[in-house]
Amino acid sequence: MQNARFKKYAAFVHEDLTATYSRDLHRWLIVAPIMGVLTGLLITLLVKVILQWMWPPILKYYLAHPLIMIPGTLGGFVIAGLIMQYMTPDPNQHSTEEIVRSYHDHQGDIRMRPFVPKLIAAIATVGFGGSAALEGPSIYGGGALGSWLWAKMRRVGLESRDRRIMLISGAAAGMSAVFRAPLTGIIFALEMPYKDDLAHEALLPALIASVTSYATMAAFVGAQPLFEFASAVTYTRRDLLWSALLGVICGLIAMAFDITFRRTRHFWVQAKMPHWIKMAIGGALTGACGLLFVSIYKGGLVPLGANYEAVHMILQESHGSLELTVFGFLKLAATLFSLGVGGVSAMFVPLFLTGSSFGAAFAQSVVHSSVGLYAAVGMAAFIAAGYKTPLTAVVFVAEATGGHAYIIPSLIGAAVAYAVSGEASVSGDQRLHEGLRASELSKMMVREVMQKRVVSTEAGTMLKEFADSVSGHPHAVYPVYDMGEVVGTVSVSTLAKVPPQKWDQTKLRDIMDKNVSVVVPECDLEEALRLLMGQNGQHMLLVKNETGKLEGVLTKTDILSALDTRARRISEPAAEI
Repeated sequence: MQNARFKKYAAFVHEDLTATYSRDLHRWLIVAPIMGVLTGLLITLLVKVILQWMWPPILKYYLAHPLIMIPGTLGGFVIAGLIMQYMTPDPNQHSTEEIVRSYHDHQGDIRMRPFVPKLIAAIATVGFGGSAALEGPSIYGGGALGSWLWAKMRRVGLESRDRRIMLISGAAAGMSAVFRAPLTGIIFALEMPYKDDLAHEALLPALIASVTSYATMAAFVGAQPLFEFASAVTYTRRDLLWSALLGVICGLIAMAFDITFRRTRHFWVQAKMPHWIKMAIGGALTGACGLLFVSIYKGGLVPLGANYEAVHMILQESHGSLELTVFGFLKLAATLFSLGVGGVSAMFVPLFLTGSSFGAAFAQSVVHSSVGLYAAVGMAAFIAAGYKTPLTAVVFVAEATGGHAYIIPSLIGAAVAYAVSGEASVSGDQRLHEGLRASELSKMMVREVMQKRVVSTEAGTMLKEFADSVSGHPHAVYPVYDMGEVVGTVSVSTLAKVPPQKWDQTKLRDIMDKNVSVVVPECDLEEALRLLMGQNGQHMLLVKNETGKLEGVLTKTDILSALDTRARRISEPAAEI
């Protein structure tokens, strides 16, 4: 009797524990700390190289010989351009944007072969005076390490979808270390992929990796805050109203910059010229922004380089409102020229530095008090409007100021700027939100529903020949081969975009979609559908095994058919009952 009762209660305990640990979170206690330590060591090296060995002596030389700014930045950008052109598969894929794109479109997979060249290109971009800072290579470096570590540690129970989680967690670790602000890194990485959503699934590993990365770097360079604010003790209701107005101003300026940057970036990506020449033009224009400012205003303030020292100058030194305003606009111009042409980094620092200069000018010319308060509000407002990361903006201000007095005014400024700037963002790969998921898809693998009989075509085939050959086939999308390798896909509907009289003059390689996503047969259908339904969704997914051999293809129709079949199987027994 007692044995039966024991078995009964043991079954209940087992059921409760199984439900409690259903998500198998304990694996992150092993993986995330390793990821944090590796990222912390990498960021420590980047900080030493750029902030201690390169930029201080170069900045000193620029200020002593201003005319050197143009050839100096030009030379650094040419080095970065040559590296990206000849040592990476796509010179336009790097930094934060590569992480966001990989998260949405490539299951968190980052190619590690160009990893070192991209970091060297980032060092050349920032170290010689590009209007950017270390967050670009730090986010990319941490994210790439997370993606790489996933492949090395699959034996601890990692699944296909965990690669995206490790990508974002590594990015969070990189951001946390470079700004010595763990909470900022966590929130930024979770907000980064979306404009109005969060990458919720990465919360726990991002938290562990960020704290570990921060602690690792602090062991080498110390844990003191990167920026020193003299925090205000109180704020008034009047300050809240002024903060809202400053949010409107920053939101409008940031919106104009976001749109201008996106259009500029698109222009240079489409420009038919070598990447290093684009970079040379951007480097010369960036240097010209620095030369113009120091020619008008004497002192150590200059809109070039990593510029961490500029925060102290804006807050602690005497600068006129006009000087701060000119600095802010020239900082935006230098950032446009540095990153718009393809410079390897990101613009978190340029945005908050611009916001702090506008906020300080606003305090001096309009409010006539509390320069530190409004500089912090300007920072938060510009980050929220530029990157669409309002939570990050406020958390960053709280950690940077070392207190809580600025949180409410910054929250108001950030919220207003976020709303005023609308959907404009410097990131072209952010999405509005993660689509609704069909729970049944996570239980099914790609191998179960993929098309194993692949009907393909050659890249050199003329459209007329292609149209004649597929007229009898039911397929709507076809893989395109070139020299034995799949190089893209082409859909029958694409034929309508080319006039029939040009079909015998146009080859498939001219109209095919080159942006093809690859999944493994073990990928679940939930992840596959996310790739197919994304903002840059594919007509077809290629299914390759670990050796790179094509095993089949997958379309939305295949997934819908599988769901329909599964639903009918489930309903048939019920009907019999």
